[in-house]
Order: sequence, then C-alpha cells, then structure tokens
Amino acid sequence: MGHRWATAAFCALALLAGCPTVDLGDTPSDIGACNPTKGIDYFISNIEPKYLKIDDATTGCARNSSCHDQAHGLALSRVVGDDMINYRVSQGYLNCGQPMASQMLTRPLAGIDGHGGGDQFQPGSPEEATFLAWFQ
Repeated sequence: MGHRWATAAFCALALLAGCPTVDLGDTPSDIGACNPTKGIDYFISNIEPKYLKIDDATTGCARNSSCHDQAHGLALSRVVGDDMINYRVSQGYLNCGQPMASQMLTRPLAGIDGHGGGDQFQPGSPEEATFLAWFQ
C-alpha cells in the first residue's frame, strides 16, 4: 500500500513539474472596480470639472453642506490633489458593462432615478455626453 501511494505521489509531482508557470503581474488594487476606458486622466480633466463641478462652491457636487461633501456618505473632496480619492469614490457608482445604468449618471439625470439634490441635467445634455465619453 505504501508503494502505491509513493508511486501516485511521484506521478503527481512529475505532472506538476511539467506545468508552465504564468506570471500575471501584480494584483491590481481595485479588482472588480469599474475603470472606464479613458481612465483617471479623463476623470481629472473632464469628470471632476465638467460633470461633478468639484471647484464650483455654489452648484458643484462637493460644495459645503452638500450631500457629497466629507460629512456625508458619498464623500467627494474639493482639496487639490485628492483626485484619486474622488476617482475611487466614483468607481463605486459606475457600471462599466452598461454605462447608461451607472448611478453616477442615473441619479442626477432628470427623470431616471430620484436624486436628493434634484435633477442636475437633462438627457442629451453636455454633462451626459461628458460622462458617456469617459467609457469610449
């Protein structure tokens, strides 16, 4: 019985030794997160200023006393250099398979989902086009 076990173990090791090792690279830190085609560069140059209007203290998504400031759930930062924080927060509201179904689009878009801050823009608006271009 011991001989059969040793033979089986030897055969298993011989088979495993013949398998090539594949290096898949580093494990990404955001596994499962939606990363639109144009990535963080487009986010910084278009989504933050034109869609989220981060710098706009009057109507922007991260204005003081807004639902999306640091004191609330969807915490967007207005601090210069916090682009990665805002990108990571935004990723949780994206649907890469169906960008039109992304909550980041459907919530502020008139007539789709309810938005605590009211409708922010209409279907076919420049903001909607900016958002959808992020995925192309």
